[in-house]
Amino acid sequence: MRNRYLDLLRFLAILRVVTYHVTGYATLTLVFPAMAVMFALAGSLMAASLDRSGVAAVARRLRRLLPSLWVLAAVFVPAMLFTGLTFGPRVLLWLFPIGDPPANYWGGLALSPIWYLRDYLWFVLVSPPVLWLFRRAPLPTLAAPYALLAAIEFGILLNPPTVLREFGLYFGAWLLGFAHHDGLLRRMRNRVLLPVAGGLAVAGLSWIVTHPGPRGYDINDIPLGNALWATAFILVAIGRAPTGAAWIDRVPALGRAVTVVNRRALTVYLWHMPFVVALTPLVGLVGWSPRDPVGLWLRVGLVFVLVGVVTLLVGWVEDVAARRTPELVPGKPRRTVTERAADAPASPAPAGAASRLVGAGARVPAPRPRPGDRAQGPPADADGGPPRSRAAGAAGHRAAD
Repeated sequence: MRNRYLDLLRFLAILRVVTYHVTGYATLTLVFPAMAVMFALAGSLMAASLDRSGVAAVARRLRRLLPSLWVLAAVFVPAMLFTGLTFGPRVLLWLFPIGDPPANYWGGLALSPIWYLRDYLWFVLVSPPVLWLFRRAPLPTLAAPYALLAAIEFGILLNPPTVLREFGLYFGAWLLGFAHHDGLLRRMRNRVLLPVAGGLAVAGLSWIVTHPGPRGYDINDIPLGNALWATAFILVAIGRAPTGAAWIDRVPALGRAVTVVNRRALTVYLWHMPFVVALTPLVGLVGWSPRDPVGLWLRVGLVFVLVGVVTLLVGWVEDVAARRTPELVPGKPRRTVTERAADAPASPAPAGAASRLVGAGARVPAPRPRPGDRAQGPPADADGGPPRSRAAGAAGHRAAD
């Protein structure tokens, strides 16, 4: 059963990413370090998949990750080739992005979120041996990415590859996802977890304040501060996650929205930035400055509307990749077997008896078979299909759960 609280965290993270890319508000990165949270949640799911399927989980993760990228590439790579992108072997990275795929002058910004898939791909590939190592030496394994990042930030490791830098920045969050899945964070007592989280938060904020980047206190420009602050956030937000959040589904609109965004998270993430880039020049055409509040929040609304439209058009690819039945809008409430049975019509009584009983307001009993009557075949099941045995019915209930 899915933990709806974790679904809510992913929902908020996606909304925060889109809103931040439209507004550029650095405060949003501090209030909710969304990318680290998304990697932590993905790490927890990856550990669960490895426990369930072994190394085969890697191929399954890639199968769910790559088709949405291929749809995006099918639209934008030809457009970039027609507008100046040179065709070469590196174009194949759009099929399997273990490095940054090539892009031209406009595609580089519109398709910039591809870095998340690059990092995700690497993290998935190394997860089987790292999970094995993590379970034998959790603290040293967890400390390794932060030590790597510190070595880079303090100049001990010069000119590292981009992927190595990203391992230092975000792989610690992925490993915290391992810790969450294994129950290590939940088993930490508050007198340990909360002081550790508080110390990391203070260290992270101190580094951020004393090392502002080109956009001020935007933590995307301050890797070490980002890693420390995000770790503190994850320890509290995920380490103390409730086992469920049933209240989400008691608000139907909220529950449906959380489900839709979780089922379409990759589509929303990949497609929102092209709309951000396309709409930004339009602000000047109508006389608003880029920071005019009306124009800014109008753009936020338009981006969400356009992302919603493209999600309707191609979001079903995520269902196909996950081997689910494709849906335009996922999360439609499904009627249970009991509900279907309650709506099934009762067997009719003989016409004469029915008229007398109905007139009296009584229930109409089903006719009893008489000796010598020929069997007409078994009655239909509640949903109109053939009857099932007791064992088959029980299996159906288990599947519905």
